Amino acid sequence: MELYELGIHGLQELLQRRKVTAGEVLRAFLKRIAQVEGKVHAFMAVTGREALGMAARLDRRIARGDDVGPLAGIPLAIKDVICTQGIPTTCSSKILEGFIPPYDATVMKQLYQAGMVLLGKTNMDEFAMGSSTENSGYKVTRNPWDLGRVPGGSSGGSAATVAADLCAGALGSDTGGSIRQPAALCGIVGLKPTYGRVSRYGLVAFASSLDQIGPMTKDVRDAAILLNVITGHDPCDSTSVNLPVPDYTAALGREITNLRIGIPDEYFVEGMDPEVETATRQAITVLESLGAKAERITLPHTEYAVATYYLVATAEASSNLARFDGVKYGIRAPESKDLLAMYTGTRQEGFGAEVKRRIMLGTYALSAGYYDAYYLKALKVRTLIRKDFEEAFKRCEVILTPTAPTAAFRLGEKTDDPLTMYLSDIFTISANLAGIPGISLPCGFTQAGLPIGLQLLGKPFDEETLLQLAFAYEQATDWHKRKRPL
Repeated sequence: MELYELGIHGLQELLQRRKVTAGEVLRAFLKRIAQVEGKVHAFMAVTGREALGMAARLDRRIARGDDVGPLAGIPLAIKDVICTQGIPTTCSSKILEGFIPPYDATVMKQLYQAGMVLLGKTNMDEFAMGSSTENSGYKVTRNPWDLGRVPGGSSGGSAATVAADLCAGALGSDTGGSIRQPAALCGIVGLKPTYGRVSRYGLVAFASSLDQIGPMTKDVRDAAILLNVITGHDPCDSTSVNLPVPDYTAALGREITNLRIGIPDEYFVEGMDPEVETATRQAITVLESLGAKAERITLPHTEYAVATYYLVATAEASSNLARFDGVKYGIRAPESKDLLAMYTGTRQEGFGAEVKRRIMLGTYALSAGYYDAYYLKALKVRTLIRKDFEEAFKRCEVILTPTAPTAAFRLGEKTDDPLTMYLSDIFTISANLAGIPGISLPCGFTQAGLPIGLQLLGKPFDEETLLQLAFAYEQATDWHKRKRPL
């Protein structure tokens, strides 16, 4: 097996036993990137020179016997919405072309402290607005399982780097499913933590009450390892929750006997791909054979989730993206005759069509005369959706659903119909509105050979139970071991 085929815990073992050096691991991944990236287009930037310096320093410290951290020598990729000091952060938008942050996001500081080697920044839907990574201002990322299909979005670049063995693991961000949906479409594991569990300091905001950073990995153990590093209270983020952080890897391997799993009627709907439903139902059977107890539940306000999300998220986007005006950073429209023309020209040239659409929707929803009818009503329905989950979790520990209604769709298939594209996130959006954790992991393949994702949703701050159940399922199946050669 090649070094680049290993995940985080596989490389950890070799590095800790000094079977390989951090430099050897890194060069294996850089060679793989040179061979494959031209087909997948997953990276916004590969930081090879800086990474070689990091690896060399780590190898010197390891040779001295220093404590180098749990991720020492592990090459990771980071979604280009997370600030990296001295390295461009563009959110895949022309409006931030050439922007280099003067500071690191909190998660970056945590990863560096743990010994991570940064491989590069990954492509995404512009400002995390999209479900296919076709809305990037720079390039279209392709699904490693079928280069004619999308990798999902908005963290499609991160998902594709992991699926194509271009990194050992990656970070994404999830506002309405942007970690879980691309993880499902690319056949990897993606975990959205509880809102407030991971610091958002240094995450460029799309919708501040929904955004969360999380791991995207080759298996469940790797997700637990990464989550251990990036969780914790951060005084720089006012929404960061000050709660003890468990060792998430300790939950792996625990028995799931008598663990109650809720199966919501509303998540098995008309229009869903029959192959997705079959794979999800088979996953329930596997978990029952391991001792878990499945029962039907109802989440009655699910039908309003998409409409609620696209009011709350666009309203917050309208407010958050007002800062991109050509004055402080990013591009500026040239030869503007006055300040207003400069603002207008900068935003017209810098933002892509989907970002403009969402800003306009949000501005409309917040405008005088419409605020109460749209935005305020959406906030009330959001509360009802959260209460649905609270009631459901009185009857079960975990809720099980498909991650996405279909497997990966073809490039260009949904770009002319935004509403159809928005429905790609129909099963993931509710978790963000409620602030609860969710994980997606592989549970099968279509006849065309495309991955299918299984979603598990948990109680607030109970990522342990999600990882426990996900690991039990993963160990009983081999979906996560399959690869399509590139």
